[in-house]
Amino acid sequence: MAHIVIVGAGIGGMSAAYELRETLGKGHEITLIGKGELFSFTPSNPWLAVGWRKPDEITLKVADHVGRHDIAYRGDGVGAIDAAGQAVVTTSGERIAYDYLVISTGPRLAFEEVPGTGPDGGHTQSVCTTPHAEQAWQAYQEFLKAPGPIVVGAVQGASCFGPAYEFAMILDADLRRRKLRDKVPMTFVTSEPYIGHMGLGGVGDSKSLLESELRQRHIRWITNAKVLEAGAAAVKVAEHDDKGAVVKEHELPTRFTVLIPAFKGVDAVAAVEGLCNPRGFVLIDEHQRNPTYRNIFAAGV
Repeated sequence: MAHIVIVGAGIGGMSAAYELRETLGKGHEITLIGKGELFSFTPSNPWLAVGWRKPDEITLKVADHVGRHDIAYRGDGVGAIDAAGQAVVTTSGERIAYDYLVISTGPRLAFEEVPGTGPDGGHTQSVCTTPHAEQAWQAYQEFLKAPGPIVVGAVQGASCFGPAYEFAMILDADLRRRKLRDKVPMTFVTSEPYIGHMGLGGVGDSKSLLESELRQRHIRWITNAKVLEAGAAAVKVAEHDDKGAVVKEHELPTRFTVLIPAFKGVDAVAAVEGLCNPRGFVLIDEHQRNPTYRNIFAAGV
């Protein structure tokens, strides 16, 4: 019997747990370690931020569901990984030995890399987590009382651009429903070299498709953008050319700002020597396996 530990109980970790149980049968032990009691369906966070969903409609209790499949759940989170000793240490201090480890924590949101960003102590909102989306909904309701300019996008170092486009279009749709869209100039700011790049060099005809969609919605954009600072009333952005030189600096007025932050590896993962790149992301081969610790696998962002 092998013991497989999965770190992270989001979409990746939950999927891995179910797939492993189905593939391996009941002959092996599986432990899923998350943070807190609840699983959140992350793709619905943008809807939560405009009131189209409520938290209890996009969350469920992890233990109630995985327990039916003989998957143990720990909600105290991971404090450290002893890769050489093949063990995970939870934040409550318990050491859990493993034969195989799957890392699916998602990223650490590095708001500190861009001054003024983040919902806690900063001036921007986020839809990256359900608690952040709940905070964004509170801020959005205040915005609706006195609408004005909106800035949406993704800062330099972001690894996931799709939610920024989605949320810009959700805001456009919601404001039209409320008959407020004509009072709200919108600007999309992204570090991508062009609209629809997605950090992947484009996906099919994503450039012309997304440019067309933004034009139809009267959303202007700035690409090759470095966000210098986010304030309560304005976002400062440096626009670069394809050689990296600054061609123009913008000060964009705003009353509601949502920016996908830079991503880094979570602390417990990034601290393991030989496991990650300098940003803290797990290094993997074509089998999602770490080249140094060959019983450690990683999936997701």
